[in-house]
Amino acid sequence: MAFSAGNGRKGPMADINVTPLVDVMLVLLVIFMITAPLMLNGISLDLPKTKEANPINLNTSQVILSISKAEELFIGSDKILENELIAELKAKFTETKSDTLFLRADFALPYGKVANIMSFLKSEGITKIALVTETKK
Repeated sequence: MAFSAGNGRKGPMADINVTPLVDVMLVLLVIFMITAPLMLNGISLDLPKTKEANPINLNTSQVILSISKAEELFIGSDKILENELIAELKAKFTETKSDTLFLRADFALPYGKVANIMSFLKSEGITKIALVTETKK
């Protein structure tokens, strides 16, 4: 049984109801807006806590090097080996057209290890390094 549109024609109605489509798209948009910032925090690090000096909003278009407590290296959320570090970073710099490296190091990591990695990066030509911390509450 078909519904009549009121214009006197008989037959099935061929119009698409877009209201459910819009509802689904809005729900998906909200889900992506909430989960996109959380994608960078997939690596569990206990960052040092400092007063907020220069707020940094990290996103996937930046080059982020994370060092875990177990001294594992991550570029973004991808785990890499130490001998592949420079090649991967330079490829990421070319891809993002950026020259700043954001360094996230676990608080439990010895200061000497972070200093050695920074020295190694500078010797390889990566001179713009920003240290990422959490803000004190």
